[in-house]
Amino acid sequence: MAEWLEPGTKAPAFTLKDHEGNKVKLSDLKGNPVVLYFYPKDDTPGCTKEACAFRDRYDEMKTLGAQLFGVSADSAESHAAFRDKYELPFPLLVDEKHTMMEKYGAWREKNMYGKKSMGIQRSTYLIDADGKIAKVWKRVQVDGHDQKVIEALTALNG
Repeated sequence: MAEWLEPGTKAPAFTLKDHEGNKVKLSDLKGNPVVLYFYPKDDTPGCTKEACAFRDRYDEMKTLGAQLFGVSADSAESHAAFRDKYELPFPLLVDEKHTMMEKYGAWREKNMYGKKSMGIQRSTYLIDADGKIAKVWKRVQVDGHDQKVIEALTALNG
């Protein structure tokens, strides 16, 4: 289990497929800020609320130059259905083997009612245009999180 990455460190490289099977490489995204949000499961209450909040603020994020990606261990088919159901305008990345989540520290031991298991910690990374981590939200509370990301993007743009 990797530790959380801290601001100022280089974002780990990744290549993942999105819900349509397109390859997404971090190195291809340089030059613009990138928002990566890790979430536990498609079409569950908290994850749906978070995705819809980002959907509703997506135009603002694009205006600030950001590229937004959701990441979970769900399949491409699950992502496609979730994206279509809620009209999400951004790609959802498939990380079924948790490779990227482990690099970013989002795949963690969780403790629910005394039962320990591995799972995705809801978290978000803001990566600057040079590929460095600008901001990390380690244990995201969904309510108001979209606003915090917009504020960090605005600050990043000066």
